[in-house]
Amino acid sequence: MAWRGFLKTGWISLLVAVILLTGCGEVSNTPDSAEVEQQSAETSSSNATREDTRVLADQFGEVRIPVHPKRVSALFWEDYLVALGVMPIVQYYNPMFGKQDYLELDVPQFDITGNIEGLLEEEPDLIITAGNDQEQYEKYSKVAPTYSLPNEALSDSRTALTVIADLLGEQDKGVQVLQEYDNRIAEVKSELKAAIGEGKVVVLRMNVVDNSINIFGYDNLFIGQILYKDLELKAPTFVEAMTEPNIMLSQELIPEIDADHIILLPSNGSWEDAENAKVLEEMLASPLWKNVPAVQQGHVYPVERSYWQTGAIIANYKKMDDLLRLLAS
Repeated sequence: MAWRGFLKTGWISLLVAVILLTGCGEVSNTPDSAEVEQQSAETSSSNATREDTRVLADQFGEVRIPVHPKRVSALFWEDYLVALGVMPIVQYYNPMFGKQDYLELDVPQFDITGNIEGLLEEEPDLIITAGNDQEQYEKYSKVAPTYSLPNEALSDSRTALTVIADLLGEQDKGVQVLQEYDNRIAEVKSELKAAIGEGKVVVLRMNVVDNSINIFGYDNLFIGQILYKDLELKAPTFVEAMTEPNIMLSQELIPEIDADHIILLPSNGSWEDAENAKVLEEMLASPLWKNVPAVQQGHVYPVERSYWQTGAIIANYKKMDDLLRLLAS
């Protein structure tokens, strides 16, 4: 009997021990409240990351960008940001061509030919660029998500603005800006038509380094689009036949420029620079140029270069202001 009591007591003790061990195992596999909160936070962070970014196709493939970027660099395309009410964190600068002075931005310049440190220090969360330089694109991508505007987006200023508005999460603002832009074009087109009728207009650039002349064609994005397509100004026959956006104008072709009005910009600097003014004076005194109708009639108009050398929204507003002042006043 004593032996049986001992066995019974032993089995009970063993059973209790097993239960306790099993219970401990279950507790060790169940996360405590701190672990639950940590896992929840990690899940929320992961979801937030997915929700706050999106993947878009650009010139070089796919890139994940912020849904609502706050610190944006748009190298050479700052005009579109300003038109949308967004201040870029740096401004494009090229030692050869300078910067887009007409924007009057009070932000650091970024020399695209120099060290990338200047861009890195401004901590962008989105870089917008363009072109086919993949090596440069990859360099920018190491600083921040970089979107290279596809070539088709650059074929028209309206398309470019729409794409950039989408990148910034400012789609509604983009629609508003374009509506106001198109309204202004309609007004200016009517005024210019009344002022010069079928008068032929051409834009030339004097290259200060070698005194050569570039002529801008009908399909030039920066000039041809706003003058000939939007405002429907008449282009000289030579310009209509051009297949390139711009070409160097050889001396023998000067008499073929049957333009009634010439818009003339320098490649760099301003017409207030003594050297530029001298080159302009010599050009107008040349026998070849004296045969051009615009020169004969005194219809040669020197203009500020920076906004005539880009085709973005604010630049085109300034071009329209120039055209009204020079041709319709």
